Amino acid sequence: MLRTVAIAAGVAITLGLGAAFVLGNDGDEQFAACGAGAVAGDLGGPFTLVNEDGETVTSEQVITEATLIYFGYTYCPDVCPLDVDRNARAIEILEERGTSVTPVFITIDPARDTVEVVRDYADAMHPRMIGLTGSAEQVAEASKAYRTYYKAHPPVDGEYLVDHSTFSYLVAPEQGFLEFFRRELTPEQMADQIGCFVDRI
Repeated sequence: MLRTVAIAAGVAITLGLGAAFVLGNDGDEQFAACGAGAVAGDLGGPFTLVNEDGETVTSEQVITEATLIYFGYTYCPDVCPLDVDRNARAIEILEERGTSVTPVFITIDPARDTVEVVRDYADAMHPRMIGLTGSAEQVAEASKAYRTYYKAHPPVDGEYLVDHSTFSYLVAPEQGFLEFFRRELTPEQMADQIGCFVDRI
């Protein structure tokens, strides 16, 4: 029951944020053919987190090429594994087409998602996936930059779930934020759209 409630809440959060998030479909002319959607205000920005080697890294060190970012947590029972796997499959499709995009997983549960936990999770999802954690303050700063939402439930027998938004974000070193993707997209659809953006960078 707890899992069902958490999943339903996550879907509601995603739909609710999406309604407030999207303003239209008149993005920058450079990427107009890719279906770029305009968003309210700036999205994305600098962050400082901790990588899989325990090193403090900045967004500039992480985002060195077109990059697909997802905010989630490794203890997530259903939504995160599906979303991150979908993202990894899209990255693989792009690799087969000769396009390199870096997949990034940023935890929103740093209390449990230690460097080792995030490393194992990211490595299991994709060999090039970068897993990032950090202090609660560092994670909150990164989340704020991308306007993601997350809120932990009260623990039950020491365990807890975290409600969170489920968008994936495409960014690039020079252009910054390019597009966000809803979880309804298939790997093929995501790869097609990401490829369109990368071709125009």
